[in-house]
Amino acid sequence: MPRTIVPTEAAGTLSDAWRTCVGTGRFGLALRKDYQDSLALVQREIGFRYIRGHGLLHDDVAVHRTYDAGGHRGTAYVFTYVDQVVDAYLGLGIKPFLELGFMPSGLASGDQTVFWWLGNVTPPRDHAEWASLVRALLRHLIDRYGVAEVRTWPVEVWNEPNLPQFWKDADQAAYFRLYETSVRAVRDVDASIQVGGPAISPGADDWWEPFAEFVTARDLPADFLSVHAYSSGPAQHVPFGVYQTLQRPQHLLDQFARPRKILAGTALADRPLHVTEFNTSYRPDNPVHDTAYNAAYLAPVLAEGGEHADSFSYWTFSDVFEEAGVPASFFHGGFGMLTHRQVRKPTFHLYAFMARMGPEILARGVDHLVTRHPATGQVTVLAWQPVGGTDDATEPARHELRLSVPVATSASGRVFTMRYDVDEVAGNAWAAWREMGRPASPSGRQLDALRDASEPARRAHSLPVGDDGRVDLDLTIGRHGVTLVTLDAVRDETPSWLDDTRILGRG
Repeated sequence: MPRTIVPTEAAGTLSDAWRTCVGTGRFGLALRKDYQDSLALVQREIGFRYIRGHGLLHDDVAVHRTYDAGGHRGTAYVFTYVDQVVDAYLGLGIKPFLELGFMPSGLASGDQTVFWWLGNVTPPRDHAEWASLVRALLRHLIDRYGVAEVRTWPVEVWNEPNLPQFWKDADQAAYFRLYETSVRAVRDVDASIQVGGPAISPGADDWWEPFAEFVTARDLPADFLSVHAYSSGPAQHVPFGVYQTLQRPQHLLDQFARPRKILAGTALADRPLHVTEFNTSYRPDNPVHDTAYNAAYLAPVLAEGGEHADSFSYWTFSDVFEEAGVPASFFHGGFGMLTHRQVRKPTFHLYAFMARMGPEILARGVDHLVTRHPATGQVTVLAWQPVGGTDDATEPARHELRLSVPVATSASGRVFTMRYDVDEVAGNAWAAWREMGRPASPSGRQLDALRDASEPARRAHSLPVGDDGRVDLDLTIGRHGVTLVTLDAVRDETPSWLDDTRILGRG
């Protein structure tokens, strides 16, 4: 196998679009301890800047409250739970990416709902009252958190209105009316709050040009564009789960890039693009989410996605999520990087590995990303076994990668390497759970074992630096594996009198 020569000079800067935003279960779930413990762990080890999910205006958050009692009739806006959730977010160093939805029952024009938790997906019966709700929400947030802070929180109008499950009849004209009402209400409060949409699902490219024409003709703000991306096929249902085909990882990157291609030459061509949901499967009960395959599949997407979008938000950070109902088993194919009770999945480790990459890109290939931290000289290598979806050949038991890596000058002539591996065996709690017999509700002892099994394999070595200032790095990556290697110059401080051969008194 030929050795890939990693250039000495940086080829560019690694975008952090992959960590700009992360998805979440509905807004009200953030009141739960397990949710907040999970988000705290994600923030410690990865550190996202924004969090986005459904249900900000759903009845379980109770913002919109009608009353008729004692001769008094009207509407109250109650922010008790909004404040608790936003306070928790900000305390964990993450900002809300506000999605306006779903419709409060007291304002809804119909009774059509989506999900186990019954999010109402009908237009408002009174658009003026909807505008009042939006204004009241934003004015309260500004009063509590300050206008400078709230101006940093994007506001997205609805979720996937192109699908009849999420917007009654997928009525485009009705959505455009909602969009206009919403963005004008936002602008009434503050002209600098960023607002956008249309948050469409995959396969809705025919919405882009009408949306651009509508906002341009009506002189409406569209400070950013939002879209979703998934790469799975139709659901093959089994009790409490589904199986689906997967297209190649490039299919996700193509979806990231498509809106800008379609809108080239329009007034929206230069708008920031946020992929506010993406994953392999769009189902919260597909076991692929729990596997090492999911991490290997998404590795090239994280490595390159910032070339196509300003952010792409993994759906979601945690299995504390109830769209299809309360999960029937501990591992159940949930979207989360973490299970309930904070057991890390392989995809969590992919993100944690990315969080350790440097800002300077030295090389990017079909199976690797090499970066450097200019302040320390540390070189980081993210490597993975390429996977290609359902129609690709079955992946071999291992993948070989040989690199020639430039490193910082080392007086000792060696570099210290720390290697972390996740694959079908290492760092794979789902595989351990399967061997346990798939307990639906693991005991405390079983949970401890699963947490142990979720830890990546770790190996420490030192390697010689050649006269050319390079290290030969040879990696054998396990099936469906993702590997992180850090390389640091060694400063040898070993005293002259130490002799490790004498530790047992021999010699």
